[in-house]
Amino acid sequence: MHADESFSVAASPQQLERTARALLEAGFQVLIADTVDEARKLVAELLPPDRTIFTATSETLRLSGIAADINDSGQYRSVRAEAGDAPRDVEAQIRLGALPDVVVGSVHAVTEDGRLVIASASGSQLAPYVSGARKAIWVVGAQKVVPDLETALRRVRTHSLPLENNRQQELRGLGSFIGKILIIEREGLPDRSTVILTAETIGF
Repeated sequence: MHADESFSVAASPQQLERTARALLEAGFQVLIADTVDEARKLVAELLPPDRTIFTATSETLRLSGIAADINDSGQYRSVRAEAGDAPRDVEAQIRLGALPDVVVGSVHAVTEDGRLVIASASGSQLAPYVSGARKAIWVVGAQKVVPDLETALRRVRTHSLPLENNRQQELRGLGSFIGKILIIEREGLPDRSTVILTAETIGF
């Protein structure tokens, strides 16, 4: 599958600021990082050492080093680390991350009017994103900022899916698909959800 590389272009500072304002108005806490490394440090400052933390499967978290910081450093109560060798039962694996104190992940698109869009094959990360976790943190590369929901959904299907499909083909010899799409329009709980926008591109 070929990805639409027009969705790889970083948003301008003006677009990031516009998106941040809209997210704030929609009830999210928002931080803007100049670099991916700065975003990584911001995540570390937000994480509690004594609460369970689940890292959603995310190329953004893997490439930035955030996933390793949480799961491999021993500094945090990582759900993945505490689970050890996870059971082969897919449903059991999904339940492991359904109710953490904190979920850390990314999104596939964020609109300039303040909506988050996340696609998933299994839906395993969606439960903690929606309400299972007490706190949610999303790290979002600048190339994921789009004007509106229609463009966000197009980005998911023509950019994120082909890249994930190719990644899964290389890893497992099996492709990927979109099973579920989550659209978060507003956060009703004060201080629950934080979006860290980076001026650099990362993930897909």
